[in-house]
Amino acid sequence: MPSSLTRSLPRGLTGSSPRQLSLSTSLAPTSLVSSRNFSFKKGPPTKEKVIILGSGWAGYSLARTLSPTKYDRIIISPRPYFVFTPLLASTSVGTLEFRTILEPVRRLPGGNINFYQGWADDIDFSRKTITVETNAAEEAASKTVVPPPGGQIPLRDKGEVIEVQYDKLIIACGAYSQTFGIEGVREHAHFLRDIGDARRVRLRVLSLFEQCSYPSSSSPNSNGHVLTDDDKRALLHFAVVGGGPTGIEWAAELHDFIRDDLGKMYPELMRFVKITVYDVAPKVLPMFDKALADYAMGHFARQGIEVKTEHHLEKIRLADGKLGRRHGAVRIKIREVEENGGEVGAGMVVWSTGLMANPLIAKLAEKEVVVSKSKNPMTGEVLERRRLVRDKRSGGLVVDGYMRALSVDADAKFEEGNELEKKPLDGVYVIGDCSFIENDPLPKTAQVAAQEAQYLAKELNKGISPGQDGKEFKFRNWGTMTYLGGWKAIHQSKADELKGWVAWVLWRGAYLTKAMSWRNKLLVPIYWVISWIFGRGISRF
Repeated sequence: MPSSLTRSLPRGLTGSSPRQLSLSTSLAPTSLVSSRNFSFKKGPPTKEKVIILGSGWAGYSLARTLSPTKYDRIIISPRPYFVFTPLLASTSVGTLEFRTILEPVRRLPGGNINFYQGWADDIDFSRKTITVETNAAEEAASKTVVPPPGGQIPLRDKGEVIEVQYDKLIIACGAYSQTFGIEGVREHAHFLRDIGDARRVRLRVLSLFEQCSYPSSSSPNSNGHVLTDDDKRALLHFAVVGGGPTGIEWAAELHDFIRDDLGKMYPELMRFVKITVYDVAPKVLPMFDKALADYAMGHFARQGIEVKTEHHLEKIRLADGKLGRRHGAVRIKIREVEENGGEVGAGMVVWSTGLMANPLIAKLAEKEVVVSKSKNPMTGEVLERRRLVRDKRSGGLVVDGYMRALSVDADAKFEEGNELEKKPLDGVYVIGDCSFIENDPLPKTAQVAAQEAQYLAKELNKGISPGQDGKEFKFRNWGTMTYLGGWKAIHQSKADELKGWVAWVLWRGAYLTKAMSWRNKLLVPIYWVISWIFGRGISRF
């Protein structure tokens, strides 16, 4: 072996045999490259993009639980925050301030969160691309938008359109308030689903009391604008449509606000004030057993809150003359009311009657999705056309027990007794109010949405696709609570049934512990104490 070649070889790889020489020669360039300080170190692995549509209970909870070290989290939502909805009624009457129940999306734990404020307008499942209409410039992003009976979002100025690509898609866009197509609801009713709704409700309540506080006068200079006693009685009638927990809790919070604060400032108006809850069902709070529901109704009766069941609201319109035009009073047409042309006057109507599907869901269910059916080295890739499955009753997208969106052949037709073959759509998951678990329908509540989100995030954090370990989602019912006013509540679970003050303590304690951030866990009890000692906020701004 020539000495020059031997010296150029790395130590430990020289030898006298041809085999040793061959191995040493083949590795020589590696030694030369190393001597020039070239590096072949691998960079960090590229993280998968997980896009989450929505920042409600499902979307925010999933983003909060999903590992930022394993995934690139991207949230697309028309609002840049999460609302702790169980305490929304408290903010609408000043018991809590608005920001105490808000969690900014960009401050999610773990950081490294990408956020695009806008509406998901369309999804191309084949290209894994989402078309987003931006709305960061819209002041009304926090206001509930109710689609007309046709299901389309009302026309508005179109925002800029961007496209965002994903590796995995979580559809958690929630649902809209159900109006059943009743005339005048969208235009004249107040909803209570977002923080902007709570602010408008608070302003309206305070405004009504101020409008009715002016002294009555028969002076000719009044120009007919002075309110009569009948006018004040109509304006200070607060109608709540819907006897579920949201409607009942808002009626209770409003009663406390009037009794503890407004009654001391407007004592002369108390004889005009009336709160009425309307519901089409035979009883309110149907999720509670009869004993607890009867206790709630008895408590409401003692507080002077009327509950009228089996009442069908047919129309809401502005009141005639200046009462409607100047003061915003409305007339509610109710089928069971015979006097006054079947109409009841009110200063405001708070609407809380359930949910309807997001229009995006209907749009996605009508799309054809081209996916790969099989791959063969000889014949190439075989494609097939499929479409997502939508539940007829709830309007949600059907998922399996692993929260995977299910699809069927695009040409298949649904027939009674004909069970279609369903397959999960790769990398697409649906959770929250816009989903429907096949063979296991669950109520559309915050509790269900949060548990679905946590389950899916934990499965993804394992580094496997949900379904590979055979662990399906199981809902654990922690019980149902409703505040009744006057420091009393009801609570029902499999373990116990509570009512009165003890249930109220549990109600407040549970919501305090469920508050997302430590900041709000601190602020909420502080404002509870402030409201108790100094009274609720009554400033209008």
